Amino acid sequence: MRFTLTSHALVGAVAVSALTVPRSVEKRLTHIDLAQFGSFPTISPEQAHSEAEALTAILGDGPQFSGHKSNTNTNTNNKSPVAAVDDTTTESEAAAAGTCDRNNPAVRFEWRNYSADDKKAFVNGIKCLMDKDSSGSFPGAKNRYEDLVSVHQQLTPTIHQRATFLVWHRYYVHVFESLMREECGFNRAFPWWDETLDAGKFAQSDLFTDEHFGPLPGKTSDGQGTCIDTGTFGGLTLHVGPGSGFTDHCLARAVDESLTATVSAQFVQDCNSRTSYDDMRGCQELGPHAYGHNGVGAVMAEVQASPGDPVFFMHHLFVDHSFRIWQNGDASRTTTINGCADGNNPCTAITMDTVLHSNGLRPNTTVGAVMDTLGDYLCYRYDY
Repeated sequence: MRFTLTSHALVGAVAVSALTVPRSVEKRLTHIDLAQFGSFPTISPEQAHSEAEALTAILGDGPQFSGHKSNTNTNTNNKSPVAAVDDTTTESEAAAAGTCDRNNPAVRFEWRNYSADDKKAFVNGIKCLMDKDSSGSFPGAKNRYEDLVSVHQQLTPTIHQRATFLVWHRYYVHVFESLMREECGFNRAFPWWDETLDAGKFAQSDLFTDEHFGPLPGKTSDGQGTCIDTGTFGGLTLHVGPGSGFTDHCLARAVDESLTATVSAQFVQDCNSRTSYDDMRGCQELGPHAYGHNGVGAVMAEVQASPGDPVFFMHHLFVDHSFRIWQNGDASRTTTINGCADGNNPCTAITMDTVLHSNGLRPNTTVGAVMDTLGDYLCYRYDY
């Protein structure tokens, strides 16, 4: 299937001179030129809808697929109702031991079903990575979190607009989780963000408060982004990006709610109606995924170094949720895959044996290992 792109900026802008500011005045910088960041390529929701295939059912995740009772965040100790803290292994521990119990996996909870205590622990875990020294093995990185950002930047040509997109980013989120757990002691459930519930009003989400990921300001009247200077991640200096460069710049956002409004349940469903993996992947990548990035704007809209904004991982947990929901539609979707693994002509076909790597940040794995989230490499489902 071919898509008509409404944007062609794959790797973002690389002209970054306007971002270079002396450290002595850095904290006085409030606004930033959005031209530095570029944007993700997109397809229109109308195109996705016009090409949608017939659905036999609208699928979900959770109890109806695993035999679990419904979980709700009504417990009195203000902890997420997750079997992954004290009495059950986490998904990383189960995967490492090769002992995933398909009937009792770890659960990823939607942000609204995540306790206040767990929310704070999660953002503090990310901040912990930012406060740790870089390993020194990843270009541009100045801290452990930026090791992750650098990996994404360096691998961008092979992990976007390729069949590897969904499977590699599923692996990448797992790498992020392993760093959180192994190096910062994070032992809670993992969250995810149902962006369809906040479509058109991302800035009102509880994610974007000083207690959590910091505010989500809109574009200024003259089209500038705003440096985030309050909250857990306020005042950050990013060193990886924009584009393929390494120029110190602030964590900036510039929400466009006309774009976030496009991240709708209908758009996700239209993409998930595709029976071919690569057709679905292309629709999701250029559809809800791209509009979520561009909607948050600034750093998040920059393809190569977008993980510099820590909300990147909440966004990709949403993308992975959509992927898993699609897989729930047919058992064969965890054992087969199609599409191009590279841009060669003719291309190299992706297979279950295609290797996924993170430039040595964590051990390599294969497509086959991550296709089943209830396998021996991963061990999780979503709460719905």
